[in-house]
Amino acid sequence: MKTVLSITFLALAVSLLCDAVQVKEREFTFSLESVRQLKDLMDSDLAGKESPRLAKTSTAIVCNDPDLPEEFLPLCQSEGAGMSLARLAFIGNNYDECEICMFAACTGC
Repeated sequence: MKTVLSITFLALAVSLLCDAVQVKEREFTFSLESVRQLKDLMDSDLAGKESPRLAKTSTAIVCNDPDLPEEFLPLCQSEGAGMSLARLAFIGNNYDECEICMFAACTGC
């Protein structure tokens, strides 16, 4: 019984640690899971719209998407949101490297 309880506690602790990875972009902090959702959202919303001239339009499309996690709304309203979203999408694309804290923006590993 003690062994089962110990294994359950260990599994719970590992699960909580995996969710503890945070990504910092400027003064904003986001969970790694939200960054992954943002990346998926950007991929679906911006498919085929690779032109750098569409950066402001792209930011508006992503920020107005109802599926965007709420924690990104303050970032969307800030100056330089487009570049920040692009950096976060890059991290979301390489989230496995963030889980081992390869990026300076990732903490809580």
